[in-house]
Amino acid sequence: MNGRRLLITGVVNKHSIAWEVARQAQEAGAEVVLTGFGRAKRMTERAAAQLPHPADVLELDINNPEDVTAVVASLEARWGALDGVLHAIAFAPGDALGGAFMDTPVESAEIAFRTSAFSLKALTGALLPLLEQGDHPAVVGLDFDATLAWPVYDWMGVAKAALESVSRYVARDVGPKGVRVNLVAAGPLETLAAGGIPGFDGLAESWRRQAPLGWDTSDCAPVAETVLFLLAPGSRAITGEIIHVDGGFHAIGAAP
Repeated sequence: MNGRRLLITGVVNKHSIAWEVARQAQEAGAEVVLTGFGRAKRMTERAAAQLPHPADVLELDINNPEDVTAVVASLEARWGALDGVLHAIAFAPGDALGGAFMDTPVESAEIAFRTSAFSLKALTGALLPLLEQGDHPAVVGLDFDATLAWPVYDWMGVAKAALESVSRYVARDVGPKGVRVNLVAAGPLETLAAGGIPGFDGLAESWRRQAPLGWDTSDCAPVAETVLFLLAPGSRAITGEIIHVDGGFHAIGAAP
């Protein structure tokens, strides 16, 4: 990762998967810039100051085209190229989670899709001119296995299924330009985002029981290490892929 220039979205605090990616990337020699937006940006700035090398934070509401344009301009002025992007952006309104799937209004489902899935296309497309100038450039998104229907996850699960499909189509279209697009499907982790999902503790407990390798819901490091592999040149022949980092839970039909 030495000298690689990375944009890391989705950092809220030190417990974020994205923060751990930024930390490991810096320790491996990369330069990183983070994004945050709104009132939460102050939290991102505090987290950025706790990295091995304090990082700058750019304003980015992914659903605001002006923010996206400003981020591209800032990175153009800073580096003139980009080697990697972590897409760690997801959101669903409260009425799209928690078990009332059939009662969710279409407006809430649309917000979940736009923020959590379409945003991968929007961010990659906006940054494509910079990525084309990078060294073995890569985009990596954070996923949660979307092949099954999960308790309480509801329309965020649908949005993650859309994210998986979007990632394949984006990989198809930007591959000829030398840009790779992959996802990492992580098991449940005790992040701020997870705290907003009703019933998260029950979901996490099933991982502890069933994952063949076990699963530590407090340890983001294994997920971050896989993200770094996909952002590095060593994965230059991999695109359109979803790698599960979940202790093997996804491969087991029922707990023994």
